[in-house]
Amino acid sequence: MTESLTSFASGTPDRPHDDVDISSKAFWSATADERERSFAVLRERGTITWHPPFSDQLLEVPDDHGFWAVTTYDDLVEVTKRHEDFLSGPGILMENLPPELVEAGQSIIGMDPPRHTKLRRLVAAAFTPKQMRRIEDRIRANAVMVVDNLLAKLDEGGGTTDFVAECAELLPMHNINDIMGVPDGDRQRAAHEAKVGTGWNDPELVGEGREQVLGRLFQALTYVHGLAASLAAQRREEPTDDLITALARAEVDGERLTDEEIGAFFVLLTIAGNDTTRQSTSHGLRALTTHPDQRAWLMEDLEGRMGSAVEELVRWATPIMTFRRTAARDLEFRGQRVTAGDKLVMFYSSANRDASRIERPHELDLSRHPNPHISFGGGGVHHCLGNQLARFQLRALFTELLTRAPHITAGEPELMPGNFFHVVKRMSCSA
Repeated sequence: MTESLTSFASGTPDRPHDDVDISSKAFWSATADERERSFAVLRERGTITWHPPFSDQLLEVPDDHGFWAVTTYDDLVEVTKRHEDFLSGPGILMENLPPELVEAGQSIIGMDPPRHTKLRRLVAAAFTPKQMRRIEDRIRANAVMVVDNLLAKLDEGGGTTDFVAECAELLPMHNINDIMGVPDGDRQRAAHEAKVGTGWNDPELVGEGREQVLGRLFQALTYVHGLAASLAAQRREEPTDDLITALARAEVDGERLTDEEIGAFFVLLTIAGNDTTRQSTSHGLRALTTHPDQRAWLMEDLEGRMGSAVEELVRWATPIMTFRRTAARDLEFRGQRVTAGDKLVMFYSSANRDASRIERPHELDLSRHPNPHISFGGGGVHHCLGNQLARFQLRALFTELLTRAPHITAGEPELMPGNFFHVVKRMSCSA
């Protein structure tokens, strides 16, 4: 079923597009507040809406006529949970990319049951709350190390440095690679190549021109896959207590995972684990800077209030803005006729501002409870496997940072245009 859908047309040429622009590069170069004005209009429609394809594609698909936008909280949750009707296998990105790139980097996030179920079960044991508690001391130690680095850079820079490079991206890099078993030295290069893997909209990372961009993306994925294969070969001979060992020695239906499957999961975890925490941390410090009243409330009881604060900062950041699904069959959804092969794009940044489910959604409220945000997904089989790891990391880092640098502030962030990750590329900070 999944393979056949990849060749289906997405929609029909005569289906009218909604007049709200959420497909242009200009829209995705705007701020989150500016985009939210458009999402608010679409949520008022009370249904899913049909839009033209993203305007700046690396891969042109002649029969791609557009996508359905899923912008309300309830609709997003329903699409997420109906994995038999709305498939992940044909791709999870809003943009069209060469299938080789998609296959090399999606792993379980781009699979459907039953294979998804089996592979997810293999790695789920590494991300349970019990396992997170087991490595909590290591996460805290890494948070100390990262804040040490940040404070040193602040001293060297006369009180100012880049928060993203010297703090936000370092903690998840070390934690993810500790879990995977990647040695120091290799992890820095792997993290950089993973950043390249999601930076196809950033000329500074990948260059300009379709051929150059695609070549750089293939180069990045080739490196990460090669590193994963090398580590897997080592672990088969000399097993250790890490996730690469578990993957290298695991069996699904009596068969060992291939190096390509291990590599794809390595890419997924390196990208998802690094980017989501990096963006939440960066947007989080900026939010604390621009909302001093909320920061003051948090500082009154840092340890006791950090749990609810982390949930709200993750909602506020919404580090992953979109995920795509593909209709498995002709069906009706919210009064619209959806055709087999149609793309449906779920807009998490819109759903996390939906007043029908989030009270006062445009206010930062670190005491918000309950906080039913869906930054980790709307449930279903693809709910974020690393959500507990992300929470542990954010709690550890903000506790360490605000304890040792209670007056640290963030400057205006430099955002990277794009429709997948909510990327803060650079952001100065001062203490």
